[in-house]
Parts: sequence; structure tokens; C-alpha cells
Amino acid sequence: MALVSADSRIAELLTELHQLIKQTQEERSRSEHNLVNIQKTHERMQTENKISPYYRTKLRGLYTTAKADAEAECNILRKALDKIAEIKSLLEERRIAAKIAGLYNDSEPPRKTMRRGVLMTLLQQSAMTLPLWIGKPGDKPPPLCGAIPASGDYVAKPGDKVAARVKAVDGDEQWILAEVVSYSHTTNKYEVDDIDEEGKERHTLSRRRIIPLPQWKANPETDPEALFQKEQLVLALYPQTTCFYRALIHTPPQRPQDDYSVLFEDTSYADGYSPPLNVAQRYVVACKEPKKK
Repeated sequence: MALVSADSRIAELLTELHQLIKQTQEERSRSEHNLVNIQKTHERMQTENKISPYYRTKLRGLYTTAKADAEAECNILRKALDKIAEIKSLLEERRIAAKIAGLYNDSEPPRKTMRRGVLMTLLQQSAMTLPLWIGKPGDKPPPLCGAIPASGDYVAKPGDKVAARVKAVDGDEQWILAEVVSYSHTTNKYEVDDIDEEGKERHTLSRRRIIPLPQWKANPETDPEALFQKEQLVLALYPQTTCFYRALIHTPPQRPQDDYSVLFEDTSYADGYSPPLNVAQRYVVACKEPKKK
């Protein structure tokens, strides 16, 4: 029943999103005329080589209108982003409900049948579709945006992806990519599943062994302080694996769509670090262990 209800709500949200996209286009078309007038007014001023009181008054009015138009379009776009976030949340809830119920559709087979190549593709898609934080002027990026850690009392929800510190078969400890199954407020412990279906393991771990992954990408152009900086020590997901390893930031992202360039600790190289490798913001978290000498 919950799955049917989610499907119905998603259909409603998609209709609302479609209307908001149409409104955005209408608002943009309406404001275009005003922007053309601004450009023509500046051209006339350059031709006449003077700024008369008439042009000052006219430009002030045109720019006031342009600012109002931009704010109106921005508000519509924010509403559209909220709809998209709600749709993604409902899709995730539906996936978890289906997993619990043992129901899977054709596009999302049971974990036991998922090929490794499919898993790697899904992880790349998750990184690419991680939403970009777009705050209002003066807003600071929230916890779990880029390099900003979760608040001290934060509890990851079922379905959230985390870095989890577990004991490997050989007894060594390693950080793996995992999915939260549940959290017990009585024991203060998480139950998490290894995201790698080859592991097929469920782990019970304390909070200190869990690091929530970012829920938004930080925009380097507006919020550079929300990114890890050059030579900062991090845990990063090694490409084409589901394990996190210690690394140094080589180059932070320069544009919203860019990845980090990182140097993984690797004793097989003379300087102790691998050549630069790209890792998405989604899979880079703070490393609290001290840097090796």
C-alpha cells in the first residue's frame, strides 16, 4: 500500500514540476524584453556620449524591473529544486520499502544478482546526481555539504550511504562504502550493509565507526570554504572499488561539476603516494587519523 501511495505522490510532484518548468520559461521570456531594453539604452548612451537625467531615470527603472524578474525566476527555480528533492526522497523510500518487502523491479534486481560493473555504474550515477547546494545570499552551507561534517547529534537514516569501519576477513580494519539499515537509540549502534554485493555482509557498528557521506555538493565558485583544501588528509573511495583509503587532496574542485584530485597513500611509490586520481565529492570525507610521517 505504501508503494502505491508513493507512486501516486510522485506522479503529483512530476505534474507540479512540469508546471514550474513552464512558469520558469514564461518568466524568462517576459524578462528578456526588459534586458533588451537595457542593452539598447546603453547603446544609445554610448552613441550620444552622455548620461542625461532621462537615461539615469530610465535605467534605474529598467534595472529595478530586471532585479525583480530575476528574483521571481529564482523563486520558481527553488520551488522546482524542492520538488526534485522530494521526488528523489520518495524514490529512495520506495526502494527501501521494496527491499524490505523483497520486491524488485526489472531495472533494480536483487543485490545477489547485481554484477560488479552495474554496481560501479550506479555509484557513478549517485555521485553525478548529488544535488549542488544553492543557498540564498548570506546563507552558509549546511552540515553534510561538501567537506562540512554532520552535526554531533546527527543520525543517518535507513538507505543513507556512509563510510563504515569494519574488520576484514584477515582481521585488519578497513573503511567500506555501506548503506544504513537501522539505528538503535538504545545501544547507539548502526546496522549497515556492505554496498558491495560480493560481501553480502551486515555489520553492527558504533557511531564512531560511521561517517555519513555528503548530501550536497559544495559550489567552489560560491562556497569554497565548504571544500577540502590542498594537502588536507581525507578518506576517499578508490576508483572502481567500494573501499575508502587515506589520501591527500592534490587539487580541490574548481567548478561545480569537477571532482577532487587526490593522492592515495601507497608505499609502492617512492614518495609514498599514488599519482593524482579523480574522486567525486560524494565519496570524499574527513580523516580523523593523524597523517603518517
